[in-house]
Parts: sequence; C-alpha cells; structure tokens
Amino acid sequence: MTDISQVEGLEPLPPSHASLAFGVPESAPGTIYALSVSGGVRFRPKEEREILFGRNRPEVHVCVGEDDRRVSRCHGRLARRGGHWWLANTGHLPLQLPGSRMLSLEDEPFPLQTGYTPVFIRGTARRRHLVELYVADVDGRLPTPAPDAATLKDRPWKLDAAERLALVCLAQRYLLHEAYPQPGSWKQVADELTRLEAAGTWRPKRIEHLVTGVRKRLSAAGVPGLTREEVGEPVGNMLNHNLILELLHTRTLVPPDLRVLGED
Repeated sequence: MTDISQVEGLEPLPPSHASLAFGVPESAPGTIYALSVSGGVRFRPKEEREILFGRNRPEVHVCVGEDDRRVSRCHGRLARRGGHWWLANTGHLPLQLPGSRMLSLEDEPFPLQTGYTPVFIRGTARRRHLVELYVADVDGRLPTPAPDAATLKDRPWKLDAAERLALVCLAQRYLLHEAYPQPGSWKQVADELTRLEAAGTWRPKRIEHLVTGVRKRLSAAGVPGLTREEVGEPVGNMLNHNLILELLHTRTLVPPDLRVLGED
C-alpha cells in the first residue's frame, strides 16, 4: 500500500485475513471492512471518508484484479455520507451485487446495508474478481457456533394436487437441471397435461389461474419478486422464474416430482 492508505482511522487487513462472510470482530457500529485476495482495510465511520478499489495498487486502498486489464484502475468507491456507506462504480464494467443487481458507472451510488455484501467484477477468460464488504451493526459478529442445535430449515409451501401438477410441468426444465432453464408457457403446460392419461382437459387460462394464485399467496406471505410492481416492465417470464426458484429453494418442488409427468 502507498500513501493513499495512510489516513486516520484506516487499518490494513492482510491477504491472509479470513473471509468477511464469517463475520468480523466486535466493532464500532458503521465500521466498514473491504477485502480482496490482495488484502484490504478496515475504516471507522466518519462523514466524507472514502475507500477506493481497483487494479492500480499505488492509487487504491484495496487492490483487486491487479493482473487483469478488464478491471479498471479505480473500479469502485465507498463513501460515508449521511450516516451510511455508499458504493459507487467508477470503472468500465458493472459491479455485480447480490440478487443479480448490476451497478454501472451511470448508476447512482448504492447504499450498503449492515452485514456482508459480496461484490464481483467480471474479468478476462471468465475470471470473477471478488471484493468482500462488511458494515458492522451494533454487534458486527455473526452468531456463535452451535454444533448441537437443530438445523434451521425452510418449510415447503403447501400446494394442492392441481397446483403441484401444473407447477411441476411449468418448472420441469429446472427440475431436469438444464443449463439455462425457462418456465414453460401456459399453452405448453396445458397441452402436456392434457396429453397425460387421466389428467383431464387443461386450458391455458386454468394454468395461469392456478400459478397466479400461488404467486399471490406466497407474495402475501413475504416472498419477494412475485409481483409486476417489484420486477418492473417488461415482465416476461420473470415472475414465474422467481416463483420456481422459491419453490426449489424451499424443496416444495424436487426432481422426483417429475414422475407425475411420466419422467423416469
């Protein structure tokens, strides 16, 4: 590190520092940690303080992607303003944030929440460079290990027989673990279910009604990304995609469910 890092309140972190995903030592609320494979810094909260990261080691606080010219010399800036830390993109390529959010040079700074935030920069030859961020809360530490405690599990959502059949058909590409799955269309699902012996006659409108009902029920229970207002236009398949991911993450739908479609 060079003179840029020699400012009051800034403490270096060695390259051997453990991942910030495991938490941080007890720190003053608002203290920020920034870490890459090259090392990092810890900075106590104070208005107008800044941390720079990028590949130009002499001119940034946190060096990332030093040997990758797709990473900008100064690719991002963390600034303390209004009692919050804000992340801004100052580089050519977007920063990838959790939830598939992309932060581009033209975007407004992004407010960091307390806790852990991984930030990725896509480099050459499919390399992905990671900058880990952690903003300490009242207690910056993660919960203590509890090896004997019961595992916390997501509870599967309740589906009736018709909803399950329609959703298994809608999500079959996901259940088959295809590389780039997409939900089936209402017509595709209706046609396939109609072809199934003893399935009766299915109409696209019935499939839409069943799936929309499940989305509304889960959205009301607090599952994000299931309404047009949340995802914005154009919606495309995004609502059904998000629904399917929720059903997979909670093990509401599992690959053996494909047996109802005649899959081995």
